[in-house]
Amino acid sequence: MKKILSKKLKGYTLNELLVVLIIIGVLILMVLPSLLPLITKAKSTEAQMQLGHLHMLEKSHFYMHSKYSDDLVELGFEQAKTVDEGGKANYIIEIVDYSNNTFLARATAVVDFDGDGVYNVWEIDQDKNLKEVLKD
Repeated sequence: MKKILSKKLKGYTLNELLVVLIIIGVLILMVLPSLLPLITKAKSTEAQMQLGHLHMLEKSHFYMHSKYSDDLVELGFEQAKTVDEGGKANYIIEIVDYSNNTFLARATAVVDFDGDGVYNVWEIDQDKNLKEVLKD
């Protein structure tokens, strides 16, 4: 019985494991800056999709009432809770300008995706001209 307990098993020391973890951490830190633009681009898809949906609702409203609206509730657009409010949406959607024949809607990020202090902004108009006004 003592012979089994005194037998050493091959394995790694704590120091060896820590060195491996540090190397992996350094590699991740080296790759992360190149991934941030990709993450920003993926998250901006949310703004594009929401603005496209709002454009469709505005067009439907225009065909029914011969004018555009600035009221998201009247259009039937439900703003999802933002991450600031405990939800999952990264953008606030709003109609910033409208008349009987035109409208301009904006999606403003509530999260600074790459930490540079600039928040992503997208806009769409009645002609479905979707453009990124401010890049993150």
